[in-house]
Amino acid sequence: MCSQALLHSARTQLETFHDDYDNLQLMREMENALASPKPQRNIANALLISTRPKQWIKNLLVFAAPIAAGSITNTKLIGPAIIAFFAFTLVASGIYLLNDVIDVERDKSHPKKSTRPIAAGQVPIPLAMVVAIVSAVIGLTISFTLANTDLGIVVMIYLLINIAYSNFLKHEPVIDILIVALGFLLRAIAGGVADHVPLSNWFVIVAAFSSLFIVVGKRYSETQLLGEDASTHRTSLGKYPIEFLNYARTLSSGVAITAYCLWAFEKGASAPKGALWIESSILFFVAAILRYALLVDQGHGGAPEDILLSDRLLQVIGAIWMIVLIIGIYLSR
Repeated sequence: MCSQALLHSARTQLETFHDDYDNLQLMREMENALASPKPQRNIANALLISTRPKQWIKNLLVFAAPIAAGSITNTKLIGPAIIAFFAFTLVASGIYLLNDVIDVERDKSHPKKSTRPIAAGQVPIPLAMVVAIVSAVIGLTISFTLANTDLGIVVMIYLLINIAYSNFLKHEPVIDILIVALGFLLRAIAGGVADHVPLSNWFVIVAAFSSLFIVVGKRYSETQLLGEDASTHRTSLGKYPIEFLNYARTLSSGVAITAYCLWAFEKGASAPKGALWIESSILFFVAAILRYALLVDQGHGGAPEDILLSDRLLQVIGAIWMIVLIIGIYLSR
């Protein structure tokens, strides 16, 4: 009994040592990031970086509805979807600039965000605001004039909720997650309304809960990275227990997978020729969800766009999923 007690005590001390070591390493990484010199950029390049080109990949969601409906090759329908892509790119770029202006002081204390051009003082705040307004106005204008009123309304809703998010909603726990997820969902809806493609209930549910899964993973990674300093960067981050974020990830991924299965079986039942392909895509959709979940647990979920652009296995899974799905959809036409 005595030896077992000593062994248990030694294991406890070893685990504590490992935890302290990991925390010390994280603190050193954060200190090095803050102490390292900020990269020098000219204003034009700094402005471009502030619009976050990597995040433009999110706007590809506008093509989801046309692909699911099998109308992506219809030149009359794809035009409005392309307009929707550029409209969201312009409006989202304006929002990113606005958000960086509002968060400039907080970003200066963040290990990664301190290198953003506005936080680093490389883009004057008045210039950032002017570019943000012009970009948003152009995005709205092309939505209403080059596409249709429905797309313009969707883009306007996206703009208004993100202005509210940047100013105060991002500090409200749960609400901030829902608003960011809604941004993804509105992109998916925009492709449908721009092309007048009917959106099935299952499509909307899959888009909504997949978006929620990604956003919760982002919050999980941010909370893990910032630790006790999370609330100083953003009030809502300090109010998320890890247990809650894990529950939310499980819930959102479970609903997304279930809804995708129901959508695939419904789609397959109405189109027997491509049913096997469409239903087989379930496997690759689930694989993509699981791969992303693993990457988040490994600490890579703070920037979803970086995962999509850098993880080769996730890219391969995603490509196979899209190929299998598209074959099934187009065999069903």
